Amino acid sequence: MIATQIRQKDAIFYFASYPSEQLLTKVRFISRFYEEGGEGIQPEAVAADDDVGQFIARIERSDKAFQRQMSRAKVGAIRNFYETAITQPPIPGVVLLFTPQKLNFRAWDDGSGVGQLQEPDEKFLIIDGQHRLAALQFFERTHPDDAKNISVPCVIFDGRTEDFATEMFVIINSTPTRINKSHLVDLYERVSWAEPDRRFAAHIAEMLYSEGDSPLRYRINRLGGRSKQEKWILQAELFNELHRWVKLAWKQIEAEGTDKRAAAKYYAVVRDFLKAGAQVWGEAWGDSGYMVTKPVTLKAMLRVCADLAAVDTEPADGRVERWVAKLAPWTDQTREFRNEGFYERFPAKGQVERVTRIHRELNRLAGIAARGKG
Repeated sequence: MIATQIRQKDAIFYFASYPSEQLLTKVRFISRFYEEGGEGIQPEAVAADDDVGQFIARIERSDKAFQRQMSRAKVGAIRNFYETAITQPPIPGVVLLFTPQKLNFRAWDDGSGVGQLQEPDEKFLIIDGQHRLAALQFFERTHPDDAKNISVPCVIFDGRTEDFATEMFVIINSTPTRINKSHLVDLYERVSWAEPDRRFAAHIAEMLYSEGDSPLRYRINRLGGRSKQEKWILQAELFNELHRWVKLAWKQIEAEGTDKRAAAKYYAVVRDFLKAGAQVWGEAWGDSGYMVTKPVTLKAMLRVCADLAAVDTEPADGRVERWVAKLAPWTDQTREFRNEGFYERFPAKGQVERVTRIHRELNRLAGIAARGKG
């Protein structure tokens, strides 16, 4: 196919115009799409070693913005636009395609950057544009002659790593209405543009989910995780509290190191604090009849953890025992954290204010001074 080679810094990619009927045979859908009253588009199988395909498929299946009803409405609206657009171009924006295969490009001699680009042996993965192409396929089924007159502008990325394609997907979709924040947290350590403080907090969140000695292991709702255990807190909520702490302590963290090894030290602090908390709360810890391991209290406890860690982290040996003794006054307040009447005992205008209120109360009981606002 004829394409234009585009260079931007160290990146090389291609721009091409594809006739719709050709393009639809060269892409693979990894989500199930529906149209009102018509047949659906079945997703193609994603190989276990296809990291990019697995990631995008997980996003499409589990993110609320891409649930079946939303996809049906969105695809229907786009298809309707294809039918009614006369003077307006139906697909003015580019579709982003990816292949891990390095494609051969033979440039013309005129220096224009235009040339002949090899087509991949396997189908393209759609980084951005699945809904538009799904609507185009439905449109082609009912308006085949009109569809023949549509060419789709495409940007093609080839021969790149899985991390590159995943990062591109995040860049394109990283708005609150396009991709859930919990999924972004999973990717902070994989994308080069993520701020170091966010990446550091993401490391801690990951360890709290996966490490065998974590009191929150598999209790964090990652929106796509396979664990069937009861979830206590959304990953995005947990990340926000960890990031709040990391920002407060960032100068110290930078001085000591910001790599995974340094994050592991902070993970150990949170782990030991939660272990101490589990002991002082006793049977209320993890009991669905209490609010102790519900998000509102867990977030307040993480703020207490940051306050306590500011004045008492070393030595690490014996830290759990020290903190059990420090937090012991909480035990007598267990009844206050029963589900029944909890919101009356901790009145607030909303969850943000309630977390602050519980944080203050837990600090007061244990005699811990707050560090300040995050």
